[in-house]
Amino acid sequence: MSILEIRNLHASVADQPILKGIDLTIRSGETHAMMGPNGSGKSTLAYILAGHPAYTPTAGQVIFDGMDLLDMAADERSRAGLFLAFQYPASVPGVTLAKFLRATINSRRKAENPDDKGISIPEFRRLLKQKMDMLGIDHKMAGRYLNEGFSGGEKKRVEILQMATVEPQIAIMDETDSGLDIDALRVVAEGSKRLQEELDMGMLVITHYQRILDYIQPDYVHIMLDGRIVESGGPEMALKLEESGYDWIREKYGVVEKV
Repeated sequence: MSILEIRNLHASVADQPILKGIDLTIRSGETHAMMGPNGSGKSTLAYILAGHPAYTPTAGQVIFDGMDLLDMAADERSRAGLFLAFQYPASVPGVTLAKFLRATINSRRKAENPDDKGISIPEFRRLLKQKMDMLGIDHKMAGRYLNEGFSGGEKKRVEILQMATVEPQIAIMDETDSGLDIDALRVVAEGSKRLQEELDMGMLVITHYQRILDYIQPDYVHIMLDGRIVESGGPEMALKLEESGYDWIREKYGVVEKV
């Protein structure tokens, strides 16, 4: 079982405090949803965990399977089994999706065993077709440059395809539902849920909306406000937010809405 433990985490961006004491534990097989208004620190938490250089942890610990995550480089975190699905996936002109995914797999295998020769082309093709079929991705996309000219839905499906090929222990999905229509949302969410069940993966789903949670079905829902987790509960918490918005939570904790 993999465990990600966030202990009293504080963080800043450009010397501006954003996270003000986050405590959260995610275990294999669990799905945690993180909700909150804009500016509450949700994406900052995702980037701190992934090792983005612009985001600076200032206090606290993050322990991943007994390792101090904050002392690891971003690529080391990935190879250890942490995955981040970005809200706005970047394009990589000149590098095909297939070449990118094969290089990613081989990099992880090489890190685990320096003598590993890498995944063979026939084996990789079989793996890629299987994963693309699971996520409803046209095989022709494998020959296109990564995210170059992709629609929003295609980019998000490819993010989940990357997750499917590297098979992480803990996945962080940063507003993966952003910009998706209903059909694309269903495919991406159901693909993510299936992966979680197959891999016994822990998952942190950062979102504003209930709709993706209808498919992914979280075990726990947390509300972040002003850099802190102020409320935690079950799926009913997301339903309450969908119905009532965030005004009640701001009033309860005396936080003024940011404009």
